[in-house]
Amino acid sequence: MSTKPLVLAFDVFGTVVDWRSSIAREAAPFLAALGRADIDPHLFADQWRGLYQPAMEECRSGRRPYTRLDILNRETLEALLVRHDIDRATIDDQTLTDFAHAWRRLDPWPDAVAGLTRLKVRFPIVTLSNGNTALTLEMARRAGLPWDTILGAESTGYYKPLPQAYLGTAEILGIAPSELCLVAAHHSDLAAARACGLITAFVHRPLEYGGRRAPDADAAQDWDYQASSFIDLTMKLEG
Repeated sequence: MSTKPLVLAFDVFGTVVDWRSSIAREAAPFLAALGRADIDPHLFADQWRGLYQPAMEECRSGRRPYTRLDILNRETLEALLVRHDIDRATIDDQTLTDFAHAWRRLDPWPDAVAGLTRLKVRFPIVTLSNGNTALTLEMARRAGLPWDTILGAESTGYYKPLPQAYLGTAEILGIAPSELCLVAAHHSDLAAARACGLITAFVHRPLEYGGRRAPDADAAQDWDYQASSFIDLTMKLEG
């Protein structure tokens, strides 16, 4: 029988919200306005997401101080525009900023709000995300995500999967790592959390990459809890 956690901490991008469909939805009119309707908005979303880890690695490695994800998203957007031969100078700054903030407007998975609301009855629920506070707060208010508090990279000063991201979150909460459960749809995230002593809960999100095999599928383990949705996770934690 798995140990029951004191607090549930959630990865957000891909676990709670559907980043790919949401970014594609916002990319379509943005690209059309530039006369670039030839670019597949879902491909654009995948490419933008593909620049996410390399940008954070600059901070994780120490080559760059911790920098908020909002800033990294703006920088990677500009790099992606260059890749597609789109002249940055043809776009006014406010339009670019608004589109870079599309990551604040991601839609939740269909079970997310109801599942989190039910889980919150039994457990404190917090974020353990690479998203910065302003980004995660705006996303939560727009989507109705009922977090008890927003934690993550900006709270600890470290991006996952560095150990300090997980251990620092437990420290902020005043609990032992073994009393904190990371809920995530990503095996690599859960593996790093387990190495730090956290309880692990995997929630399957087969459509995160448009139905393609997840890039970290080979990192799968026998996690403490495995669920098909937040509602399913609720029943397993209540059992």
